[in-house]
Amino acid sequence: MTASDWRKILKQLREKPAIMQKFLKHNKPKERKYGLAVRKCERCGRFGAHINQYGLHLCRQCFREAAEKLGFKKYS
Repeated sequence: MTASDWRKILKQLREKPAIMQKFLKHNKPKERKYGLAVRKCERCGRFGAHINQYGLHLCRQCFREAAEKLGFKKYS
């Protein structure tokens, strides 16, 4: 099921709360415990090149944009 299908179904079920609860109980995506999708950038949502150190949780592209605001200095 794709993301757009998921949104369409939820839109249709808004008028039927009992059926919607049952649908969500059996069909909602599970929380990730391991793998690529566990760590993603908090700013843009990318999965790759993740900087986890100091609790940043940013991809390298977002880190470059926000590094000076966060207090990091560029040497060289």
